[in-house]
Amino acid sequence: MPPILTPVQTPITSPPPLPLPPSIFEPSQPSKRFYSSLLSSTLSAYSSVIYIPIMASLISDLIKVVQPEVVQWRRHIHEHPYVAYEEQPTADYVADLLGCMPAPLDIRRLTPNSVVADLRGGAGEGPMYALRADMDALPLQEESGEPFSSKRPGVMHACGHDAHTAMLLGAVKVLCQMRDRIRGTVRFIFQHAEEVIPSGAKQLVGLGVLDGVSMIFGLHVDVMRPSGSIWCRVGTIMGACNDFDIVIRGAGGHASQPELCVDPIHIASEVVANLQSVVSRRVSALKAPVLSVTHIAGGTGAYNVIPDSVHMRGTLRCLDRDTQACVPGLMEEMIAGITKAHGAQYELSWVEPVTVTYNDPKAYEVAVQASRDTLGEENYHVLENPKFGVEDFSEYVTVIPGCYILLGAKPFGDAKISPAHSSTFRIDEDAFLHGIGFHVNVIRILMIDS
Repeated sequence: MPPILTPVQTPITSPPPLPLPPSIFEPSQPSKRFYSSLLSSTLSAYSSVIYIPIMASLISDLIKVVQPEVVQWRRHIHEHPYVAYEEQPTADYVADLLGCMPAPLDIRRLTPNSVVADLRGGAGEGPMYALRADMDALPLQEESGEPFSSKRPGVMHACGHDAHTAMLLGAVKVLCQMRDRIRGTVRFIFQHAEEVIPSGAKQLVGLGVLDGVSMIFGLHVDVMRPSGSIWCRVGTIMGACNDFDIVIRGAGGHASQPELCVDPIHIASEVVANLQSVVSRRVSALKAPVLSVTHIAGGTGAYNVIPDSVHMRGTLRCLDRDTQACVPGLMEEMIAGITKAHGAQYELSWVEPVTVTYNDPKAYEVAVQASRDTLGEENYHVLENPKFGVEDFSEYVTVIPGCYILLGAKPFGDAKISPAHSSTFRIDEDAFLHGIGFHVNVIRILMIDS
């Protein structure tokens, strides 16, 4: 029997891999960086596509929920108006509401009639940005016919500051619910005494309200522009104001013998007429200052008595700081020359000036984006020219960058629109959605998206 042969178990081995070109199958370091960057960009773009509509929807939903409360707050403030430096009841009301917000706020009273509240974001440390609203009313008897008209005789919210305050309160409530997404601190400034000089803004700046703040934003309702629109411009948006008093001192006497008198009424009339040559002939037409004498008083009321003195007052409005600085000196030269020629004396005094409200270019870009995100591209409008109205928001933007917008609030269906500072002033409360949205989107752009 032949022997049984045991087969030899030869291990089966794979052939060695063929060498492959490393330049194709092993990316170089620059290639790795390129593909890593491409992947990161793709993921970032994809997440942005998802994130943006979700965030916009969240903000929209939160604003719609708070809108009825904002209307209620505004109407309460409207019914209980207080003029500049008497707003403590309004400030107390605001402080009470801030104390009930859905996130903790650091609330301070730098003055008895103002409120400052800080919301510290939950997403970590970061810059501080401020939002501001004014709260004072005007000495007017309301004749608007609103069911929530002023309950205080001779005092009325005729400039929309009640709406400004309520919209900012609405923004506070929305942003408190978004606190965990915010990096940094939001400062809410509820300011007193915008309508008078010295202004509340100047007082708060002196008390350190802007300490640590990087940028500030504010708005004003405009009933001459359609509700559902926002208007702004880079650079000067609101004018500067220098109010003045002039006293002409002559020598009185009988009207039948003017040669024995130094007639201050005649001299005052020359001053009024010639002051216009200061703005039309001593300043470039491109600078466009406006000078108005708004009050003249002199005499006893007798037909035959030339008085000893005449008192005048008026206002100078400018659109740039250089013009505001030079025109008062030119006015004094003119007044001094006229009074000297007639042998009279004069006194020229100035009320504390308010400077131009200047929109910083970087802050303006944020405001434009926030406006478009709130109302759409087609409802944001560039304001062609600055307004000669004065706004003490200028005190803030003299210190730090900021931007100020106009919020369209024309009442729907009104045949005749009553302008600000009129006893029949009314605004469209539907515009509150847009004001709240502007505030919230400013903070979203600066403190969430970034």
